[in-house]
Amino acid sequence: MEEQNLSIEIIAKQTYEASSFIANASSLTKLSLLNDIGKLLLENKEFLISENSKDIRHARKNSLKESLVDRLTISEKTINSMMASIEDVKKIKDPVGEIENISIRPNGLMVGKMRIPLGVIGIIYESRPNVTLDASILCLLSGNAAVLRGGSEAINSNLALIYIIKEALKKNGLSENIISMVPYTDRSAVLELISQKKYIDLVIPRGGEGLISFVTENSKIPVVKHDKGVCHIYIDEACNIQKAVDIVINAKVQRPSVCNALETLLVHEKIADKFMPVLLKELSGRNVETRLDNELLHIFKNQFKFVTAASANDWNEEYLDLILSIKSVNNIDSAIEHIKKYGSNHTEAIITENYTNAMDFIKKVNSSCVLINASTRFNDGFELGLGAEIGISTSKIHAYGPMGAKELTTTKFVVFGNYQTRI
Repeated sequence: MEEQNLSIEIIAKQTYEASSFIANASSLTKLSLLNDIGKLLLENKEFLISENSKDIRHARKNSLKESLVDRLTISEKTINSMMASIEDVKKIKDPVGEIENISIRPNGLMVGKMRIPLGVIGIIYESRPNVTLDASILCLLSGNAAVLRGGSEAINSNLALIYIIKEALKKNGLSENIISMVPYTDRSAVLELISQKKYIDLVIPRGGEGLISFVTENSKIPVVKHDKGVCHIYIDEACNIQKAVDIVINAKVQRPSVCNALETLLVHEKIADKFMPVLLKELSGRNVETRLDNELLHIFKNQFKFVTAASANDWNEEYLDLILSIKSVNNIDSAIEHIKKYGSNHTEAIITENYTNAMDFIKKVNSSCVLINASTRFNDGFELGLGAEIGISTSKIHAYGPMGAKELTTTKFVVFGNYQTRI
C-alpha cells in the first residue's frame, strides 16, 4: 500500500484533500460503494483469512490472552457478520443533507438545521479488525473521510481490509484516499496522528484504558471517548429471581470479551440469601470466577467453585473475561452511589418489579445507556436500531452512547428568505 512509504502528515493531508469527494457524494453512489465493498469482501475472503492468520500466529507467540485472540480472529462467521453489517448500513437513511426542525420567524424567514459530515475522523482502536470495516462503512455513509490506526496485533488484517475498501472506492470513481490506514505500529504514530489538527476534525479512540488516557491527554484535536465498559447490574429487592439470574448470565457469559458485558453485580442485601445460591450455581457451572465482597464471601466461600475475595481494585475493573465482581448493597441509593463512584458512563441496568425504583434508577444513573429488566449486552448500535456503530461514546459532548451514521454528522443552520432585510 502507498501509505507504507508516507509520513502520517502526508496521509492525513491526502485524506483531507479527498474528503470533499465523499462529502458531496450522492446516496446512490454511497449505496453502490457499500455494495462493492461487500462483493470484494467475499471475493477476497481467502486472502483476508490468510492475512489474519499471520496476526493470530503472532498473537499466540506473544502469549496474548485468549479473550483478546477471540476479538482478533477473522473466521467465516466473522466475515458473515461483516457482510451483515454492510447490509444493515445499507438500510440506514443517508443523514447528509437532511433538514430538521424548520420554524418560521415573525419576519417570514424559514430557519432549519441541515445535517453535514464532520469532515475527517481519526479513529484509533485495538484488537478487533472488524472495527476497520464498521468504521469505514459508517464514515462513508455519513459523508466522512477517515484515517484509521488499528492495533499492532491486527496490522495484517487491517491492511487487507483497507485494500478491499480502497478497491471499492476506485471502482466507484472516488479517491482511494477517502479511507486511509496508518501502517506504523509504534506508539509514536498515535502521537503524531493526534497532532494533525490541520487535517483531522475529530479523534475517536476505542480500546483499553491506557490508550484512551493517552489519546485524551495528548490530542490536539477534539476527542470523543469510547472508554472502558465497567458495566453494572443492580438486583433490586423486588425482582423475579430466575429472570434476574437469566439476565446476569446473558450479560456476563454470552460474550465476555466485549465492552457491554457485565463486570460488577450489585445485589440488595434482603434478597441475597435467595438470589445468590441460584446465581452462583449457574456461574460456577459456566466456569465464571466470582469475586465477592466480605459480606457475601463470609456466607458463600465454601459452597461454590471459583469464589474468591474481591479487592478494592476489582470495582474499577473491566475484566473482558469470565470474571464477575459481586457486592451486597443495603438499598437502591447505595447501588446508585457505587455506580457513580466506580462506573465508566457506559451501561447500567436494574432488575426489578417495582416501577418506582425502576424510574428512580434511570433518572439518577446517567450512563450512556440505562436499562430496566434487560441485559447490558443490548447497548449496541445494531440492537438499538442504528444499524451499526463506530463505537459507544462515553463522552457527553457531541454524542453519547452508540454512534451510528447520524451521530457522525453535525448540523449547520440554513435560512430560507424572501428578500428580507434586517431592521
